[in-house]
Amino acid sequence: MNRRSFLTNLAWLSAAPFALSACAPSESSTPPASPVASDTLWVHTKPEDVPPLDKSTEEWRSIVSEDEFHILFEAGTEPRGSSPLLNEKREGTYVCAACRLPLFPSKTKYESGTGWPSFWAPLEGQIETKKDTKLAYPRTEYHCKRCGGHQGHVFEDGPEPTGLRYCNNGLALDFVPAEETLPSLRT
Repeated sequence: MNRRSFLTNLAWLSAAPFALSACAPSESSTPPASPVASDTLWVHTKPEDVPPLDKSTEEWRSIVSEDEFHILFEAGTEPRGSSPLLNEKREGTYVCAACRLPLFPSKTKYESGTGWPSFWAPLEGQIETKKDTKLAYPRTEYHCKRCGGHQGHVFEDGPEPTGLRYCNNGLALDFVPAEETLPSLRT
C-alpha cells in the first residue's frame, strides 16, 4: 500500500465515528411504541402513579449488591452467559432490580443467542433511551425511567414484530412469576 492510499483510508476511518453518530438517536428519548397493543403485554397489573425515584449513591449501595450497583449505576456489563435469567421460561414480569418498576413481560423475551436476556419490546412507557458512545461508535442505551438504572442496549437486529433486540443485563432485573404478586415499588 502506498502512502497516499494509506492516508486516504486513514481519513475515511477517522470520519466513520462522526458519520455514525449523525444517525444515532437523541439524548434521553422514549422508544417508539410497540406495534403490539400495550395492554396485551402486561402479565401483572400495571402500577398506577409511579413517581420518579431519586436516591443518593450511598443509598443505592446499601440496597443493591456491589455487582448490581456496578451495572445499574455505573453502566457496567455482566459476563456473557452468566445470568440465570437466560434460562427463565415461565410466564411473568421482569422488574428493575433497583426500584422494582416492571420493565419487560415474559411475552416479549426470546433466545437471541447473544448470552444476555433479550426482549423484542419493553412494557410501554417504562424505559428511556440515550446515546452511548463509550465504545467510539454510537449505541442506544436504555434505562429504567423511574430510577435511571442502566439495563442494557437496544439493537435493530431483533425478531418481528418490532425488529428490535433489548439486550439486558440479568443482574439489572428480577423475575416475578405470573402467579406471584409484584413486589412493592421501592420508595
